[in-house]
Amino acid sequence: MDILLLGFFTGLSLILAIGAQNIFVIEQGLKKQHIFLVCLICSLSDLILIFVGIFLFHYFVQYFNSTIELIFNILLIGFLLHFVYSKIKIFNTKVSLESDKNNISKYDIFLKTLGFTYLNPHVYSDTVFILGNFSKNFLLNEKIIFGIGASIASFLFFFLLGYLSKILSKYAQSKKVWNIINIFIIIFMSFLTLLVFLETIN
Repeated sequence: MDILLLGFFTGLSLILAIGAQNIFVIEQGLKKQHIFLVCLICSLSDLILIFVGIFLFHYFVQYFNSTIELIFNILLIGFLLHFVYSKIKIFNTKVSLESDKNNISKYDIFLKTLGFTYLNPHVYSDTVFILGNFSKNFLLNEKIIFGIGASIASFLFFFLLGYLSKILSKYAQSKKVWNIINIFIIIFMSFLTLLVFLETIN
């Protein structure tokens, strides 16, 4: 039980940091668009990466070098710029939050969620490297229990984040409120893009 709780709280402490992926989950919750799919992809991705880190940590340390990180950073910058541009482009269009799932396909949401998840190098540093390094000296059964604890934290966090946002969407029905939300998303994602760019050139 101690190992399970250790995994849970260690995983939760890494997930709680607000990033592009979390903002995207919140946005989909507010829009009531394919929330379950988004939360499931984020949670399952964490689960996969957590156990990859726990059992294959030594291989990743050997092969995940600065060149690969640079490639990921460049891809992430491109992805974030495209996302910000799409937000600015539709800024003045009428937005409906009334469960308009037909306005965007599951496939589009699927790809966006994968982009926010797997193009971010920090996802790998949190799940694969930090959790992998933390558990590298554990026994096999302890590794499994630790990974389950961290995975439970991920599932709880993303589904709570998504569905709490859905509950709060009743306060974001007007175009004025949604414009404020969009402005926040544009500013946050632009700032994040700048940080990734500065990290890349340093």
